[in-house]
Amino acid sequence: MKKIYIAAGLLMALYGNSQTKDTQKADALYENSRYTAAIEEYLGLVNKNKADAYVYKQLADSYYSVFNMADAATWYAKAIEDKQDVETYYRYAVALRAQGKYAEANRQMDTFASMLPNDQRAQLHKSNPDYIPALNKQNKLFDAAEADVNSTDKSDFGAVLANDNTLYFVSTRNTSATDDYGQPYIDIYSAVRNDNGSFSEAVAVNELNTRFHDGPVAISAEGNTIYFARDGHADGNYVKGSKVKLAQIGLYKATKTDGKWQNITALPFNSTAYSVGSPSLSADGKMLYFASNMPGGLGDTDIWKVSVNSDGTYGTPVNLGKEVNTPGKENFPFITDNNILYFSSISRPGYGGFDIFKADLNKGGEAVNLGKPVNSEKDDFSFSFNAQKNVGYFSSNRSGADNIYTAIPVCRVEAIATVTDVKTGKLLADAKVAILDNRNNVIETKQTGSNGVASYDVDCDTDYVLEVSKAGYDSATFAIAKTQEKQVAVPVALKPVNELIKETHIELADINFEFGKSNITREGAQELDKLVEIMNDYPNMVIYVKAHTDTKGSASYNMTLSEKRAQATVSYVISKGISKDRITGKGFGETEPKVNCGENCTDNQNAANRRSEFLIVKK
Repeated sequence: MKKIYIAAGLLMALYGNSQTKDTQKADALYENSRYTAAIEEYLGLVNKNKADAYVYKQLADSYYSVFNMADAATWYAKAIEDKQDVETYYRYAVALRAQGKYAEANRQMDTFASMLPNDQRAQLHKSNPDYIPALNKQNKLFDAAEADVNSTDKSDFGAVLANDNTLYFVSTRNTSATDDYGQPYIDIYSAVRNDNGSFSEAVAVNELNTRFHDGPVAISAEGNTIYFARDGHADGNYVKGSKVKLAQIGLYKATKTDGKWQNITALPFNSTAYSVGSPSLSADGKMLYFASNMPGGLGDTDIWKVSVNSDGTYGTPVNLGKEVNTPGKENFPFITDNNILYFSSISRPGYGGFDIFKADLNKGGEAVNLGKPVNSEKDDFSFSFNAQKNVGYFSSNRSGADNIYTAIPVCRVEAIATVTDVKTGKLLADAKVAILDNRNNVIETKQTGSNGVASYDVDCDTDYVLEVSKAGYDSATFAIAKTQEKQVAVPVALKPVNELIKETHIELADINFEFGKSNITREGAQELDKLVEIMNDYPNMVIYVKAHTDTKGSASYNMTLSEKRAQATVSYVISKGISKDRITGKGFGETEPKVNCGENCTDNQNAANRRSEFLIVKK
């Protein structure tokens, strides 16, 4: 049903030169926004073999206007067998994208961009035509689940949660009256959110509803002022078309008195020439955001804002410009307490249909697609967020009908590693900073910049490890514990590798082996790489490797195992380019314990005895 809300009064008729007597009835229905009836008439012409490219295009545009993208694509394909206006190729691309047919959509966007190269939509396409893989790889921002407030088979959307836990939304569940499309009217409903996230039974907000379309709404922070959209028919705010009364969507304000909404007034910039809807109010109540096709916009419908003055008057509506709007369609704005604007766009790069985006109005810059699971190949729209409850709501027709979904933020933290020299404090550029999960798997590796910094955006409910290395320095690991903070600083002071050279030996960390095995592990290789670096710096140095075990197992078994580990260590160093004349090794089993505890060693004592020594034979 959001298709009716969006389409009502927002007609963009693009007639060509092929109107005939046969198409007059269908064209009149189309002109009066009665798209469903127009579809029946145009299909009748197709069945009578009286259709041409004009009819195919009008039929496609009618399906497009009621968001039936599958049938729209079918008829656009027929229409473009003859040359069409530039918007037809764009709409065909949108219809294909809504079905996940991205390669075909790109071909139509290529045609559109060649015909209108300076259009913002064309420029967005040309800058990154194959954006889907990157969109799929971006970090998940929200977990999504269907809310239990939805009706069985009717449309529910536009949910916004007030600070008193009242959820306002719109629905077509009241079937007592229908519009010209044979569909129930949109009414405003409310439900109470329980502590576990479930909802009470929804009830109609009768004092705000009329027999026409009402909603969606915006609620003030204290919950006593509401702005809502309403069909102009309710107030007689319409003009007469050829066969029907053409009304626009307008915005209205009401205040709560004794628990009831009263004092309903129309906003002064409502018009019979254009629509204004989808309201959202800033936390301080001083700025109202809305969607409109009023003059001065960039495209079909844009996001606008207007100041709400302390004396109850309003400023002049201001278009939010190219960082939000496009020459296509933007709608359903929602402004958060910290000035993040969420909105839906059918024109920006997305999965298909309406996708939800966010724009930081404090910083500016390009709007960001929220990615999956909030967005899908279908229409995803009407996102709202309550910061006090840390929960958002959005709507989607991914299951067939418009339904309301919850959006729970995925807790993220920015881990910022600053790498320095432990002795001088100098910032170290080009250090490798790898982030590992709690199973020691490397997720990603970055290099520090000239400021010595590398950062990762990670899940705040997961433990991580940073593994930091740089040529000429001893590598180190640093744990990142779970945290609810937005940022965590990780100071990393690396020790120059030459400080590992002692009087009689090279002081490396333990060379770890898997139990009962002699192959070099990834962690062991990192330590041995330090030895290789030292030996490259000291070309005359000769090393003798002594490998030791604990007392577990038989003496003969331990002797054999230690010998294998000693030779594996030597082989690894030689494989890194060190001459075999400069390193030798021998296994000593359990014969030279560091801690002489016999057969009664503790776990710590066994760990101390399992070791490798790197003795300096010659410097």
